[in-house]
Amino acid sequence: MARSRLPSAYAGAVHLVASGISFAYPGRPVLDGVDLRVSDGVRLGVVGENGSGKSTLLRVLAGELKPKAGEVRRRGSLAYVPQELTETAGRTVGDLVAETLADVRALAARLEEAAAAFDHETGDLRQLGGLLAGVEHLAAWDADRRVDVALTRLGAVRDHDRRLDTLSVGQRYRVRLACRLAERADLLLLDEPTNHLDDSGVAYLTESIQSWRGAVVVVTHDRELLDDVVTAMFDLDPAMDGRPALYGQPGYHEYRFAKAQMLARWHQRFRAEQKRAAELAHRLDRSYEGLSDEWRPPKGSQKHRRGTRARIHVKAADRLVEKLEAEAVDVPPPPPALAFPDLPALSAGWDPGDPLVEVRSPHVLAPDGATRLDLPGTRLAVPPSGRLLVTGPNGTGKSTLLAAFAGTLPLARGTRTARDGLRVGVVGQESDAVAPEDARRSAFDAYAAHALALLSRGELDPDHLVPVAALGLLSEEELERPLVELSVGQKRRFDLALALLHAPHLLVLDEPTNHLSVDVMDALTTALLRTSAAVVVATHDRRMRTDLADWPVLDLATVPA
Repeated sequence: MARSRLPSAYAGAVHLVASGISFAYPGRPVLDGVDLRVSDGVRLGVVGENGSGKSTLLRVLAGELKPKAGEVRRRGSLAYVPQELTETAGRTVGDLVAETLADVRALAARLEEAAAAFDHETGDLRQLGGLLAGVEHLAAWDADRRVDVALTRLGAVRDHDRRLDTLSVGQRYRVRLACRLAERADLLLLDEPTNHLDDSGVAYLTESIQSWRGAVVVVTHDRELLDDVVTAMFDLDPAMDGRPALYGQPGYHEYRFAKAQMLARWHQRFRAEQKRAAELAHRLDRSYEGLSDEWRPPKGSQKHRRGTRARIHVKAADRLVEKLEAEAVDVPPPPPALAFPDLPALSAGWDPGDPLVEVRSPHVLAPDGATRLDLPGTRLAVPPSGRLLVTGPNGTGKSTLLAAFAGTLPLARGTRTARDGLRVGVVGQESDAVAPEDARRSAFDAYAAHALALLSRGELDPDHLVPVAALGLLSEEELERPLVELSVGQKRRFDLALALLHAPHLLVLDEPTNHLSVDVMDALTTALLRTSAAVVVATHDRRMRTDLADWPVLDLATVPA
């Protein structure tokens, strides 16, 4: 997390300029020659495949990472909220709020001191006016209320004595986001801000970005947010010239249409050149064949004339091939496409009329004995090939219910019954499927270790093993890298691969779209609609909920406790 110490937008128009930015992690280039300009009033959406460098770009723009080449110039104050947040032990919500308000209060104090000491005959009105403009820009008189409203609207913890390191990832993120939105910085950088927000939180975030008086750069997979707030799109996936592309049209649909047109032209040109190359190669082969035979006519008739012509033909063909290669478009391999496996609905001998899993009156306790979920009189059952969409605001127990339903959290009261031999694939809200000892392993080795663990517990039928390379979620190069080196989005793809490894009869997915690229999200939604396996999904993603609108819905906000 980064922020500037002195608000200064009142000193002039704010903008950000990145010129020729290149960055690489050890042995792995990420950004190459990125040019970007964000002026006051611009709300730029940054998109691209997982691993394309979106979060890295934000860290470079925020000054957390130093580029290998190029420079970043910023003007004005900065607020940055990254995806992954770590906290120093002992820091509280109140400490973060005080840090947020420190600059505002310092500026207000400077104005008060300057006004008290101002000499109306010899004083510098310009300096005093600058301080006043800064206080008005930050609405310093309203800062405390703004922080409280932001915490409330985002569903964040408001108790100033709560330690940040005792909060969940989502709770911690909401506190950070609320404070940064309340700062009214000149430049706001957000990395996947909707991941931990419910509908009310997303609505407040949308309002805040739409009314932001400075500039905004937001990395997000949320297609609705892109439609609602951005004025332009910056796509880190390479265009035909191998560089990122800026799409000036506002909104996600307009961007997708423009990109689809670009890709169509790209592939059309590539196919045409491949066809021409094949034709020239065939012509060259025939010319060389003629040269080796010298195309000799019958004895006594201009013995070397046709051989000379053959050499001329070869040279002409060589020149054409060289010209084609010089002008050819080097089309990089397209990003892996999700190849969702054919999952089973039942195992042999199962009665199709019985539910796969049934939970009655679930009551789940936290480690400290507090109640995490209590739904007396509630029966939740999913049949083979069944569907269920779980909704509700943050704090209503969606994640707890899904974990209890999947069998990964024990019930303090109530019952859970499941088919013998039932295979359940689980994707949690956060990337916690990999054991810490596997973090340094390659993705491929960690996948194999997980398969062996399932096999030893009798939860994997070797005849139904789903090879990770066949899923199209990670490239061959990504599978060979240690898990710890993968991006957040790539780790999320790996979580999905682990859930599919043993060809589950039931998929339990908690916020499955978190951190995924928009292309994978679209493909995953299509796969969930078509699969024979039963599926239970909890999601705040508005586009996914619209796509799954025909599914049975359990809204925990309406279930009596």
